[in-house]
Amino acid sequence: MKMKLLGLLFGVVLVLAACGGGGDDAAEPVGEDTGGGDTATVNAEKIYRQNCGSCHGQDLSGGVGPALTAIGSTYSQEEIESIIEEGKGIMRGKIIVGPDAVAVAEWLAEKK
Repeated sequence: MKMKLLGLLFGVVLVLAACGGGGDDAAEPVGEDTGGGDTATVNAEKIYRQNCGSCHGQDLSGGVGPALTAIGSTYSQEEIESIIEEGKGIMRGKIIVGPDAVAVAEWLAEKK
């Protein structure tokens, strides 16, 4: 019984550690050019991959967190911004903040 509890505890810690994002310094500023494509879209995608991809999948297909491939069909940009700000379920809030959060929410809202 103790081994099962210890294993469960270890699994929870591992999942929570994987979902934690870097700080504000982990993402590049939205306005910075990364070479090719719409700058805001490229940066929003990069910010997403750095901060959200470990739980929601690098390709939005899901994992620990739900798939986001059609999230724009369910939530508006403002609702997505609110989820990023406040968190939802096991997702903690403020993983991304400021203009980066707005850019990612706008990018995700286009996924329909």
